[in-house]
Amino acid sequence: MSLFDNLPDRASIYEVGPRDGLQNEPSAVATLHKLRLIDGLVRAGVSRIEVTSFVAPRWIPQLADADDLARLLPRVPGVTYGALCPNAKGLQRARASGIAEIALFISASETHNRKNVNRSVEDTLELFRSFVPDALATGMTVRGYVSMSWGCPYEGAVDPRKALALVHALSQLGCYQVSLGDTIGAGTPKQTKELLQLVCSEVKPELLAMHMHDTRGQALANVLVGLELGVRNFDSAIGGLGGCPYAPGASGNLATEDLVYMLEHMGISTGIDLPKLLHAGRIAESLVQRQLPGRVHRAGLGTR
Repeated sequence: MSLFDNLPDRASIYEVGPRDGLQNEPSAVATLHKLRLIDGLVRAGVSRIEVTSFVAPRWIPQLADADDLARLLPRVPGVTYGALCPNAKGLQRARASGIAEIALFISASETHNRKNVNRSVEDTLELFRSFVPDALATGMTVRGYVSMSWGCPYEGAVDPRKALALVHALSQLGCYQVSLGDTIGAGTPKQTKELLQLVCSEVKPELLAMHMHDTRGQALANVLVGLELGVRNFDSAIGGLGGCPYAPGASGNLATEDLVYMLEHMGISTGIDLPKLLHAGRIAESLVQRQLPGRVHRAGLGTR
């Protein structure tokens, strides 16, 4: 089998820039500027966008406007807005503001999970069990994240069986999709193949997504491995924005522009208009520069 024997006709992109990107900026971006970025993404054909997080503002002050932002989102047929939701209070806020999809986050690294949410992995799962059934009962969809699936800044290499166990746990809770996260960008194609082969031996690949950070320039190579092994869903952030406040060394996410360029030029449709997406990238770049004058950040194709 050659490298490109198993490529699909289509792939789905889950845009995380407005949440995972802007939460890592040194100060908050104004709500109206966030809405301008989200509108640009929608106009480009991006149909799945994670817009914010319903966590306590003291933990992530950059997303303190979650309730107002969610209420002001442009309602467009076929576009789904999601938000991170850590607990029952967050669920109440998400529901009240009209969000239709929530996302759960947990780490394959016990140390990172405690630093990120101040709970053990098992206690986090127990917390999810206390409120996720309520979300599902009211018609919301639920997506899951397994952070540190490739490696951890505190524990080093992470046993892929831990990621697999959490994929099972989140699926049993009712997550329609679970995104495996290379939160610090540690993964190489060989490691990605080994992880995905293990997970896909027990889980259908169409139920998985990949959330790659580009710390060492490996993100697109890892996406190619995922495509070959049947993964069809990929997270990315406009302009390569992002990082992780509780993961030292994590740099930006895989840039949506780079991902769309590669997929479309390989004959894999994304439904996204690249020139319009590049315009959204320029909006993202302007927001970053507004936050920290003189910062060099390239929102577009190529190296960031």
